[in-house]
Amino acid sequence: MKSGIVALIGRPNTGKSTLLNNLLGQKVSITSPKPQTTHFPIQAVYQDRRGQIIFVDTPGMIGKVEDALSRSVNKQTGDVLSQPVNLILYLIDTTRPRDIEENKTLGVVRKADVPVMLVINKADITRHNFSSEYAFYEDEFPEVIQVSALTHLNLNKLLDAIFSRLPEGEKLVDTTKLVQPGLNLDSKLFISEIIREKVFLFMQEEVPYTVNTTVEQIEERQNGILYIKGKVTTTADRYKSMLIGPGGWKIREIGMAVRKELEVASGKQVFVDLSVEVDPHWQETL
Repeated sequence: MKSGIVALIGRPNTGKSTLLNNLLGQKVSITSPKPQTTHFPIQAVYQDRRGQIIFVDTPGMIGKVEDALSRSVNKQTGDVLSQPVNLILYLIDTTRPRDIEENKTLGVVRKADVPVMLVINKADITRHNFSSEYAFYEDEFPEVIQVSALTHLNLNKLLDAIFSRLPEGEKLVDTTKLVQPGLNLDSKLFISEIIREKVFLFMQEEVPYTVNTTVEQIEERQNGILYIKGKVTTTADRYKSMLIGPGGWKIREIGMAVRKELEVASGKQVFVDLSVEVDPHWQETL
């Protein structure tokens, strides 16, 4: 059988998290239309008769590093490639022109002493095509696969190509002990990421990037309801007011979206209790 570690690298919003979720057939990494949704590497296992792949979904490289969070995100992406990795999937999005974030990502990939497979995502989108700006990539990275993470186009072909590149070896993880594919996500961390995803989806442009989420309590009560107490931390009182909304309607809207997703995932009735706090320095603790 084949086994190995495969890192997903790309600038923000290339669809790395969507690709990982759809390869696994299960959500492990949060997604949103806004860039820089992923704050830390997500490790997840894929397994079939051919073998086992440990995927590492990295945060998108941030072009302008202006705060502690940006520095942490870029460092974590670089750190992934300093660890043992068998293959890099370098995702690009040719529906957008190249920019400083793309150049930074390309520089990181070029420095890696690891085989690279170029994955052109969003191949189902024909408008706004900037392929000419990426033409030289196909000379630099001769193995190229076009996919659509969203529509599942060529995902089986991609898996075939990945397994063909991995070495023969034993399983890296005992999957009989896993309840879901995420290797570095316990229940509290996974639910806190779901909360943060809903903040990204429901809030205005500037608010999500000031926000951290944590889950303080998960308890199945005697009436069978799964009680979840979560906290949204932001950097300023004005963001707290926006997150709460007039009469608390915005935070209730976020909590309702979290509840609906968790009820579908768990098959249980869920109660989500969210509070909002201010900590101007939370980004410095990452």
